[in-house]
Amino acid sequence: MGVLDSFRLDGRVALVTGAAQGLGQGIAVGLAEAGAHIAALDVMPLDETRESVAAEGRRFHAMEYDLRKTGAGLAARIVGECVEAMGRLDILVNNAGIIRRAPALEFSEEDWEEVIRVNLSAAFYLSQAAARHFVEAGRGGKIINLASVLSYEGGILVPSYSASKAGIANLTRALANEWAPMGINVNAIAPSYFATSLTSALRADPERSEALLARIPAGRWGTPEDLKGAAVFLASDTASYVHGAVVPVDGGWLGR
Repeated sequence: MGVLDSFRLDGRVALVTGAAQGLGQGIAVGLAEAGAHIAALDVMPLDETRESVAAEGRRFHAMEYDLRKTGAGLAARIVGECVEAMGRLDILVNNAGIIRRAPALEFSEEDWEEVIRVNLSAAFYLSQAAARHFVEAGRGGKIINLASVLSYEGGILVPSYSASKAGIANLTRALANEWAPMGINVNAIAPSYFATSLTSALRADPERSEALLARIPAGRWGTPEDLKGAAVFLASDTASYVHGAVVPVDGGWLGR
């Protein structure tokens, strides 16, 4: 098999959380373009993602779950439904995430707990459930977590988000350490500032937006399409010897 062929995902099934819009939708469509069938999870309507995946000739299964209620039992049900509906699971993308902004002195318990539950706890429980399936199926698998440049930095007014993304980076390494011998690749992508609903408040603030763009060497906000290549790479056989990596897709932010 040539190197270009090793990027193909034909016949594989990817479960992508938070796939209704933004980064998750971009990743789901990118994986479908590379040949994967998609199981998409979100609390929002998935019609647009379904249409884009179907346009690539891939199968699609929509799942509506609220990851604020995450736990080992819910994660097992999600993976079980994916396998039952699609026949298998090969790739898990833990993309679902939320953000809350407030000064740390005023940050509420609810805003702390919800962000940690969705961004970090759900990623662990889903990874655990997927890995159990991979081991039982005996063919390994791929797990891709969505980290952030705030996995490396503290950020401003987003203590729970920054803590969750730092946790994702080290969770990625910890799981890779245990699961690499089982043929399970666990890696992460670390975006910077992308034009999605999570950054709408920043982009609406002219002063903050200008300061952020001045820091990004690429000189623009990222788009969901910018993540397709990294996601396909980490989901493919090309990355079979990549374990525990956190890959920045940041317009040069971390190098500045």
